[in-house]
Amino acid sequence: MKTLAALIAAVVVRAEWDDQPGKPCKSNIIFFLADDLGYGDLGMYGNPSIRTPNLDMLATAGLKFYQSYSDSAVCSPSRSSILTGRNPVRTGVYPQGNSSFTTFFPFTAGGLPASEITLPELLKPQGYRTGIFGKWHLSYRNNYLPTPAPGFD
Repeated sequence: MKTLAALIAAVVVRAEWDDQPGKPCKSNIIFFLADDLGYGDLGMYGNPSIRTPNLDMLATAGLKFYQSYSDSAVCSPSRSSILTGRNPVRTGVYPQGNSSFTTFFPFTAGGLPASEITLPELLKPQGYRTGIFGKWHLSYRNNYLPTPAPGFD
Protein backbone atom coordinates (compact mmCIF):
# COMPACT_ATOMS: atom_id res chain seq x y z
CA MET A 1 0.00 0.00 0.00
CA LYS A 2 1.36 3.39 -0.95
CA THR A 3 1.26 5.59 2.11
CA LEU A 4 3.47 8.45 0.93
CA ALA A 5 3.23 10.68 -2.12
CA ALA A 6 7.03 10.65 -2.30
CA LEU A 7 9.70 8.54 -0.69
CA ILE A 8 12.69 10.40 0.57
CA ALA A 9 15.78 8.38 1.30
CA ALA A 10 19.06 9.88 2.35
CA VAL A 11 21.93 7.45 2.38
CA VAL A 12 25.27 8.10 3.99
CA VAL A 13 27.54 5.75 2.08
CA ARG A 14 30.95 6.04 3.71
CA ALA A 15 32.49 8.10 6.51
CA GLU A 16 36.03 9.42 6.36
CA TRP A 17 36.92 10.70 9.81
CA ASP A 18 38.99 13.87 9.96
CA ASP A 19 41.72 14.13 12.56
CA GLN A 20 41.08 17.85 12.87
CA PRO A 21 39.15 18.74 16.04
CA GLY A 22 36.02 20.76 15.43
CA LYS A 23 35.66 19.57 11.83
CA PRO A 24 32.72 17.38 10.91
CA CYS A 25 33.34 13.91 9.54
CA LYS A 26 33.24 13.91 5.76
CA SER A 27 30.74 11.52 4.27
CA ASN A 28 29.40 10.85 0.86
CA ILE A 29 25.78 11.93 0.95
CA ILE A 30 23.39 10.59 -1.64
CA PHE A 31 19.86 11.94 -1.45
CA PHE A 32 17.09 10.32 -3.47
CA LEU A 33 13.72 11.93 -4.06
CA ALA A 34 11.29 9.86 -6.09
CA ASP A 35 7.85 11.07 -7.09
CA ASP A 36 4.92 8.72 -6.48
CA LEU A 37 6.96 5.97 -4.88
CA GLY A 38 5.34 4.25 -1.93
CA TYR A 39 7.08 3.16 1.24
CA GLY A 40 6.60 -0.53 0.48
CA ASP A 41 7.67 -0.34 -3.18
CA LEU A 42 11.34 -1.11 -2.54
CA GLY A 43 13.03 -4.35 -1.53
CA MET A 44 14.86 -2.66 1.37
CA TYR A 45 11.47 -1.95 2.96
CA GLY A 46 10.21 -5.50 2.53
CA ASN A 47 8.59 -5.65 -0.92
CA PRO A 48 8.55 -9.33 -1.86
CA SER A 49 8.25 -8.94 -5.63
CA ILE A 50 9.96 -5.72 -6.75
CA ARG A 51 13.73 -6.23 -6.89
CA THR A 52 15.89 -3.20 -6.08
CA PRO A 53 19.33 -4.72 -5.33
CA ASN A 54 21.41 -1.58 -5.92
CA LEU A 55 19.26 0.60 -3.67
CA ASP A 56 19.17 -2.21 -1.10
CA MET A 57 22.99 -2.33 -1.12
CA LEU A 58 23.27 1.42 -0.59
CA ALA A 59 20.80 1.25 2.27
CA THR A 60 22.70 -1.61 3.91
CA ALA A 61 25.92 0.43 3.84
CA GLY A 62 24.25 3.61 5.07
CA LEU A 63 21.08 4.83 6.75
CA LYS A 64 17.43 4.13 6.06
CA PHE A 65 14.64 6.33 7.30
CA TYR A 66 11.32 4.88 8.38
CA GLN A 67 9.43 8.05 9.25
CA SER A 68 10.04 10.56 6.48
CA TYR A 69 7.37 12.85 5.16
CA SER A 70 7.25 15.18 2.21
CA ASP A 71 6.38 18.82 2.83
CA SER A 72 4.03 18.74 -0.15
CA ALA A 73 2.21 16.22 -2.31
CA VAL A 74 3.69 17.76 -5.48
CA CYS A 75 7.27 18.13 -6.63
CA SER A 76 8.19 21.84 -6.76
CA PRO A 77 7.18 22.77 -3.20
CA SER A 78 8.65 19.58 -1.73
CA ARG A 79 11.95 20.10 -3.58
CA SER A 80 12.21 23.70 -2.37
CA SER A 81 11.63 22.51 1.17
CA ILE A 82 14.25 19.75 0.94
CA LEU A 83 16.89 22.11 -0.47
CA THR A 84 16.28 24.91 2.02
CA GLY A 85 14.89 23.23 5.12
CA ARG A 86 11.98 25.68 5.04
CA ASN A 87 8.27 25.26 4.46
CA PRO A 88 7.29 25.91 0.82
CA VAL A 89 5.28 28.98 1.73
CA ARG A 90 8.48 30.49 3.19
CA THR A 91 10.42 29.91 -0.04
CA GLY A 92 7.62 31.30 -2.21
CA VAL A 93 7.28 28.01 -4.09
CA TYR A 94 3.56 27.40 -3.64
CA PRO A 95 0.35 28.44 -5.48
CA GLN A 96 -0.13 32.19 -5.21
CA GLY A 97 -2.92 34.57 -6.18
CA ASN A 98 -5.16 33.21 -8.90
CA SER A 99 -2.62 30.59 -9.91
CA SER A 100 -3.49 26.96 -9.35
CA PHE A 101 0.02 25.82 -10.33
CA THR A 102 1.85 24.02 -7.57
CA THR A 103 4.67 22.90 -9.86
CA PHE A 104 6.78 24.84 -12.33
CA PHE A 105 6.18 24.32 -16.04
CA PRO A 106 8.03 25.90 -19.00
CA PHE A 107 5.41 28.65 -19.17
CA THR A 108 5.46 29.37 -15.41
CA ALA A 109 7.29 32.48 -14.23
CA GLY A 110 9.52 32.48 -11.18
CA GLY A 111 11.38 29.79 -9.34
CA LEU A 112 13.31 29.13 -6.15
CA PRO A 113 14.58 32.60 -5.16
CA ALA A 114 18.35 33.09 -5.36
CA SER A 115 18.23 34.60 -1.86
CA GLU A 116 17.39 31.17 -0.38
CA ILE A 117 20.35 29.37 1.18
CA THR A 118 20.42 25.76 0.03
CA LEU A 119 22.01 22.65 1.51
CA PRO A 120 24.62 22.47 -1.30
CA GLU A 121 25.65 26.05 -0.53
CA LEU A 122 26.30 25.02 3.08
CA LEU A 123 28.15 21.84 2.11
CA LYS A 124 30.57 23.41 -0.41
CA PRO A 125 32.59 25.40 2.16
CA GLN A 126 32.99 22.14 4.12
CA GLY A 127 34.81 20.61 1.16
CA TYR A 128 31.95 18.76 -0.50
CA ARG A 129 31.48 18.60 -4.25
CA THR A 130 27.80 18.86 -5.08
CA GLY A 131 25.71 17.68 -7.99
CA ILE A 132 22.14 17.25 -9.06
CA PHE A 133 20.91 14.66 -11.50
CA GLY A 134 17.44 14.18 -12.91
CA LYS A 135 14.44 16.38 -12.45
CA TRP A 136 15.03 19.91 -11.15
CA HIS A 137 11.46 21.26 -11.41
CA LEU A 138 12.16 24.47 -9.50
CA SER A 139 11.93 26.59 -12.66
CA TYR A 140 12.71 26.50 -16.34
CA ARG A 141 13.99 30.08 -16.45
CA ASN A 142 17.75 30.54 -16.91
CA ASN A 143 18.29 32.58 -13.76
CA TYR A 144 16.68 29.83 -11.63
CA LEU A 145 18.48 26.75 -12.99
CA PRO A 146 20.61 24.60 -10.66
CA THR A 147 24.01 25.56 -12.08
CA PRO A 148 25.90 27.61 -11.11
CA ALA A 149 23.45 28.63 -8.37
CA PRO A 150 22.17 27.58 -5.86
CA GLY A 151 25.37 25.82 -4.88
CA PHE A 152 25.58 22.87 -7.26
CA ASP A 153 28.83 22.15 -9.09
